[in-house]
Parts: sequence; C-alpha cells; structure tokens
Amino acid sequence: MKRKGWAVWKGDLRSGKGSVSTDSGVLSETQYSFSTRFENGIGTNPEELIAAAHSGCFSMSLSAELGKAGLTPENINTNATVTLEKTDNGFAITTVHLDVKATVPGANQASFQEAANKAKTGCPVSKVLNAEITMDAVLENISE
Repeated sequence: MKRKGWAVWKGDLRSGKGSVSTDSGVLSETQYSFSTRFENGIGTNPEELIAAAHSGCFSMSLSAELGKAGLTPENINTNATVTLEKTDNGFAITTVHLDVKATVPGANQASFQEAANKAKTGCPVSKVLNAEITMDAVLENISE
C-alpha cells in the first residue's frame, strides 16, 4: 500500500508560502508558511499534520490491541502534542506526547494500560518517528 502527499513552496523561507495536498483530496492546496509553523499564522504546518496522523494511527492501533483482548471500545480520544525544538543539529521533532481517554466496557486498568503501551510502540507512525514518545492513558470507566 502506498499513499501520496505533496507540497509546493514558492519564495524564501520567511516570506514564502506553500501548499500541501493529498491524493484523497482531504488536503487540497492547504496553505502553510513560516508564520503557520513558527508563529500563529492561518494555515497548517508539518508538525500539526504529524500530530493528527499520530493521533489517528494510535487510536486505530489501540482499538486493534483491545480487540485482541476481546474488548471493543466505545470511544478513544487521542490528542498528540508534537514538540519542535532547535537542537545542535538544527530543528528537530524531539518529543510527542499522547493524551488518551477511552471508554471501554469490560476493561480494567491493567488490560487497558497493556493495550495502550502496545499501541504506542506498535503504531506505524510511532515507528517512523525519531522522537521520544510519552503517554498519559486514562480509562474512563473502570469496572474491575
């Protein structure tokens, strides 16, 4: 399976502008720029897109891990915070923190944490990131 996305950039780093698009059309010439990445400009940025991708990937992976334990989640809400920092080697994504809240009938804290940890390391987006990944996972309906 292959998925495609592309970007077009015009101009210098600070005053230039770009757009990102995907084959599916979900993103179609979506604007990004220096100000959307390093300030509060209108548009998207690569780190925001990675955060959304990681949130979606993790949620699906957690659902799969829970399914292996015979559990079906009612709801998994994942927020990813991607940190971009200047390092000795230039800018780098250094950390990703996942905040997870889930409602899983029949789950106990131990089975939920085990599934969440497996999903954190097993999700394909986690595997591609060269960053420390931390997580707070909360099971909202503990029925032990």
